[in-house]
Amino acid sequence: MTPATTIGEPSAVAMAFFFLFIAVTLGITWWAARRTRTAEHFYAAGRSITAGQNGVALAGDYMSAASFLGIAGLVSTTGFDGLIYSTGWLVGWPVVLFLIAEPLRNLGKYTFSDVVALRFRQTPVRIAAATGTLATVVFYLIAQMVGAGGLIKLLFGLSYEQAIAVVGAAMIAYVLFGGMLATTWVQIVKAVLLLTGAALLAVLVLARFGGNPAALFAAAAERYGDGVLAPGKLVASPLDALSLGLALMFGTAGLPHILMRFYTVPDARAARTSVFYATGLIGAFYLLTFVLGFGAMVLVGPEAIRAVDAGGNMAAPLLAELLGGTPFLGFIAAVAFATILAVVAGLTLSGAAALSHDLWVNVVRGEHADPAEQLLVARAATVGLGLVAVGLGIAFEGQNVAFMVSLAFAIAASANFPALVLSIFWRGCTTAGAVASMATGTLATILLIVLSPTVHVELLGADVAWFPLRNPALVTIPLSFAVGIVVSRLRAEPGATARWAAVERRMHLGPDGDEA
Repeated sequence: MTPATTIGEPSAVAMAFFFLFIAVTLGITWWAARRTRTAEHFYAAGRSITAGQNGVALAGDYMSAASFLGIAGLVSTTGFDGLIYSTGWLVGWPVVLFLIAEPLRNLGKYTFSDVVALRFRQTPVRIAAATGTLATVVFYLIAQMVGAGGLIKLLFGLSYEQAIAVVGAAMIAYVLFGGMLATTWVQIVKAVLLLTGAALLAVLVLARFGGNPAALFAAAAERYGDGVLAPGKLVASPLDALSLGLALMFGTAGLPHILMRFYTVPDARAARTSVFYATGLIGAFYLLTFVLGFGAMVLVGPEAIRAVDAGGNMAAPLLAELLGGTPFLGFIAAVAFATILAVVAGLTLSGAAALSHDLWVNVVRGEHADPAEQLLVARAATVGLGLVAVGLGIAFEGQNVAFMVSLAFAIAASANFPALVLSIFWRGCTTAGAVASMATGTLATILLIVLSPTVHVELLGADVAWFPLRNPALVTIPLSFAVGIVVSRLRAEPGATARWAAVERRMHLGPDGDEA
């Protein structure tokens, strides 16, 4: 049964919030464009972002449409299992804090490929790293664009295709003219709006249950059975749960748009501090998703949510309309739109960096492109990726965005994270080993996703999937590590081994350590 809702009808309040956000962020873009003159400004905001600013921006990058719309939708329609996404994404941050942030800032320049390629042959490593980056970015972009299409359709009553085109145009404008500086401040504005909106919504939900979350969970169990508070509805197999958890945990440390943020701060200490701030903000936000998901389950109902959107992605907006009427729906919808727009801008920037900095400047031009050429290629790559994102968003209409993001995390965890760790922390890693690890992680993940129940059975209609797990990270992460180690052992590279001591010194002391 379709609930009584104004979703899908043009809303003056929603439009007012939408245009206010667009006006503010375009003002930021205009301000940033005047300060974006070189490749370092475009990719890394001139290393001018403070630890606090970067922490909020990191949180903004991470609190995506999948978090706000997808998790609330999964919890509201499946119960406890939807929370695996909240906890899985959150526990990945200690890995970033203790293992990745400081070495990345000390060793790299614009992309994680800078770190992996530092002591190896540039061309093969850059090509493999760019492939893994682009595969991750494309899957993540699909999820964000699908969520964006549903929301703009909600805000204006436009067709899904028109909605995707609107998002694509705004996204390209932010990145094309403002680069990393505009993207960072759009993320900060979005993070503040999202935390405020989610907190308000959670307060309104808890007000219906005496301010007691336990009473909310009890109401969900009373109405839909104790099964909604136990695992097994969405992820039935323990191996599936473990595999998904590994993808979410280690994928965080391999996401290109997250790793790129550590180059925007002046030094390694600021990079590490920014992760501390981001972890606190993200943890608080994911606690709120517990309340929003179960609140939507009890107050709106799973059937009503699926009637509006089969993937469950409209659970939070429906809950907002129920509790605060059309004005609050307009505010929440605009917040969710801001969320998506900011994240797709960050993803597009990281994909453009892989195309222009890694492939064009370092592979095609052999590091001999002048600053003007680098900036021109980066902007051309931004437009190209934006158009690809629009096409993919239209093609994948109707998929649950949280699940799509988990696939992006599987690729990041399997293709990027093992090569990054091996190149930084293992003296014996070689060019051949790093390339083999990244290629295996990317190809094996995509192949096993295609053979999984999600694609082979649910999309292609086969009776039995060739690969039993819905997420392949349990297989592909160890496989990628193993291939990297075995190939490095078989293809020794004395020069890369000899350069490791210098890399280790720079990893701990920063670029200044090169002169010590």
